[in-house]
Amino acid sequence: MGTLLKPLRWVGSSKGDLRRFPDAVQDCMGFAIYQAQIGLRHRDAKLLKGFGPGILEVAARHDGDTYRAIYTVRFQAAVYVLHAFQKKAKRGIATPKKELDLVRQRLRIADRDHRGIQGRG
Repeated sequence: MGTLLKPLRWVGSSKGDLRRFPDAVQDCMGFAIYQAQIGLRHRDAKLLKGFGPGILEVAARHDGDTYRAIYTVRFQAAVYVLHAFQKKAKRGIATPKKELDLVRQRLRIADRDHRGIQGRG
């Protein structure tokens, strides 16, 4: 019997944004998202502060740059990739407010989408 793979849904420009990352970063983040789809948590995935349970962030460094992907396992029907971006600030590890605001907006979109899926199922 195989592992049940939750569907993956991309919100906004997250898929295209992640595809612009270096190949090694795409591999790392793709594996983290795959693990979420099968119900596991990647060793580098951390809860995104201020968002409650089920909103995870994975970060990867490459050639001195930091890349992040934020996704949610909060919904039963699918894993949603909410945002993928290159962190520009050279100081501090905090996720910039602008990026967090976009995550909040996309989380609302994912919630509406998930309710639509549940209504059809």
